[in-house]
Amino acid sequence: MQRRTFLHTGALALTASTTAAFAQSNWPAKPIKLIVPFPPGGGTDATSRLIAERFTVLNQWTVIVENRPGAAGNIGLDAVAKAQPDGYTMGMGQASNLSINPALYARMPFDPLKDFTPIVEIAVQPVVLVVRADSPFRTLADFIQAAKARPGEFSIGQAGNGTVGHLAGEMLARRAGIQVLQVPYKGAGPAMNELLGGQIQLYFGNSVSVMSQMASGKVRALAVSSAQRLPVIGHVPTVAEQGYPGFDATTWLGLVGPAGLPAEVVARVNKEVVAMLGRKDVQDKLAFEGNIPVTGTPQQFAAFIKAEHTKWGSLIREANIKLE
Repeated sequence: MQRRTFLHTGALALTASTTAAFAQSNWPAKPIKLIVPFPPGGGTDATSRLIAERFTVLNQWTVIVENRPGAAGNIGLDAVAKAQPDGYTMGMGQASNLSINPALYARMPFDPLKDFTPIVEIAVQPVVLVVRADSPFRTLADFIQAAKARPGEFSIGQAGNGTVGHLAGEMLARRAGIQVLQVPYKGAGPAMNELLGGQIQLYFGNSVSVMSQMASGKVRALAVSSAQRLPVIGHVPTVAEQGYPGFDATTWLGLVGPAGLPAEVVARVNKEVVAMLGRKDVQDKLAFEGNIPVTGTPQQFAAFIKAEHTKWGSLIREANIKLE
């Protein structure tokens, strides 16, 4: 798989320009619909609206965000898969929709590898392993050592079965050779409350849900799950840095269209998003929301989706994870 590009302030790697033939096209000649498969107000919605707003300001395109939540994102992405491949319907694909759900659900309304045209990856968001401020665990190694000495005694909370936090915990347990109790909650809030109350010892939460508690001094971070450090909490090392090379467990976002989307549309949107992600104001906004901007070609995004589909599917089957 070709390497994706993690963007930093001032970094910009533009894709190849569109063909001369497409330069004479009048696309887009009408509003573009961007389907968000989750409710308003969440992280996916916020990023989608940022991209739509930047398209309007920078390109004078009219992009209408349409929220279609349900079935862990499957309903919205199914609408994208079944749309006309004319360049006027796109969707915000996510790790859960395209790489995790296919292994969790007995039946899917779409094939994540065949029913979409990958356009461009936008960002990744790690989960952060945190403990209470008074925890005896100062480092990830402290926890691993204790867990090996006392198998099954420690519990890691996460915001629900099948979430990236859950899967990151399973991945860590397997890589480290430890036995821990995975405790699912109905969202980040209840999980954090249980951590602060001492009912669980650790919590693998998304960066947004833990950063405010870190700032208040109530929790301490042991590790982030991404391949590189999260800039807004750059003092926290990755799991990979602490003895587990290659460890990478993140949720991610990227634009997809229906299968058969014209190559010229794909190239144009990819080019504009890559340029957009090279802007400091966009990078700062994404970073504030706990994201790491990422870019690359459509081919790199397609290869990444396939690799993630294989990675998470294998882990889910090996760990026998099922939705209740």
